[in-house]
Amino acid sequence: MDTSALVGRTIAVPETRELDVFAGLLERRGATVLRCPLVAIRDAPHPPTVLAWMRWFAAGGCDDLILLTGEGLRRLIACARRHEPALEKPFLAQLARVRKITRGPKPARALKELGLSADLPAAAPTTEGVIRTLSSVELRGRRVGVQLYGTEPNLPLVTFLQAAGAVVSTVAPYVYADAADDGAVRALLDRMASGTVDAIAFTSASQVDRLFACGPEELVQRALGRTMVAAVGPVVAAALQARGVRTRVMPAESFFLKPLTSALEAALTDPAAPRS
Repeated sequence: MDTSALVGRTIAVPETRELDVFAGLLERRGATVLRCPLVAIRDAPHPPTVLAWMRWFAAGGCDDLILLTGEGLRRLIACARRHEPALEKPFLAQLARVRKITRGPKPARALKELGLSADLPAAAPTTEGVIRTLSSVELRGRRVGVQLYGTEPNLPLVTFLQAAGAVVSTVAPYVYADAADDGAVRALLDRMASGTVDAIAFTSASQVDRLFACGPEELVQRALGRTMVAAVGPVVAAALQARGVRTRVMPAESFFLKPLTSALEAALTDPAAPRS
């Protein structure tokens, strides 16, 4: 690792949960990091709803479980430990038995932490990838649990499953909330729009939503237009594209912080890369 590769470069980091980890990876390469966590992740505000779903699952109510995020699986287990400890063991026993479908490497890693593995990894780490993987699988009459991404209902996936004859039950074990106040986000946007930030690295689609929510949109578009935009993976890149923003940096295949850091380093040390 070249500890001076990013000296003189300023990178905005809107990550929350692994903010210090990501910032440290960049700072060890010499970058100046602007920490601006945009979104906080919190437990679902009504634990009884989550626990009721977990009891149904633990009692054998599910044939297949689609895990959209690693965070979601960890929050489910944490919810049981905090509110109903006796539920954890039967939940994990059933988790080992059901067919597990994962969207991308993060839920696969969460399973690995439990000594388990995915039975059907998605063809791509997106909802479309999950649908493509399941398109050749017989789902009629199958009881399918879906662990959601935040509170996003993921209607494309649920509609596909229902059309295929599955009985669908969803669970939302966590929610997103604002982290940095609006004033801090607007200050970051002003700095980006002035051309003094080299790159911004998004690690979740919710961060993109929050940035645009702090608007106005003209300022957000101008800020992103003057800043190299990086995305940790295709889900985030798709969220940016939906807003008319081009992703210039993304890891080729492994969608984690270290590959994102390496991709940023390669892009920003390219002699053709502009400087702020």
